[in-house]
Amino acid sequence: MNRLEIRQVEDNDLDDCYRVESACYTSDGATRENIQKRISLFPAGFLVAESKKQIIGLINSATTDKEDIADKELKDMIGHVKDGRNIVIFSLAILPEFQGNGISRQLMSRFIDVARNLKKENILLLCKSELIPYYQKFGFRYGGKSRSKHGGFEWHEMNLLLNTE
Repeated sequence: MNRLEIRQVEDNDLDDCYRVESACYTSDGATRENIQKRISLFPAGFLVAESKKQIIGLINSATTDKEDIADKELKDMIGHVKDGRNIVIFSLAILPEFQGNGISRQLMSRFIDVARNLKKENILLLCKSELIPYYQKFGFRYGGKSRSKHGGFEWHEMNLLLNTE
C-alpha cells in the first residue's frame, strides 16, 4: 500500500466518491445527488482517503440536534443543522480491493478527531449487526435496534460520547 492521504473532500471529488459508495453499497448506498449535497452542505464532515491521486475510501456525515437518526430524510441532508451537537455518520466505505489494510481505521480515527475539533458532543451511526464489534473498538456503545429499515436491512444504533470539555 502506497502513501495514504486523508483529507477533507473537495467539490471535484464527487464522481470518485460516488464510485466508492456504489462499489461498497447496494440498495442502501447514497445517490450521486445525495453525495453532492453532503459535499456542498457539510464538507467539514466528509473525509476521503487518497492513494496515488485516487480516492479509495470515504466517510461522510451531517450534524443535528436530534437523538433519533432513523429518519431517512437526514441522509438527504434534510434536518442537517451546521451547529448541531450530534454528528451522524452516513457511510464509511473503502474500495473492495483496498479493504483489510487499515484504511477504515485511519479514516475513523481522523473523523473522531474532526468531530472533537468541531466541538460535537456525540458521534451517532447506524450499522448492520456484523459491524457492531468494529465500531465498539473505537469506543462506540450499542444503543439497540433502530427503527430504520433503510435499504430493506435491519440497523443498529451506535453512539460515541465525545469529551466536550
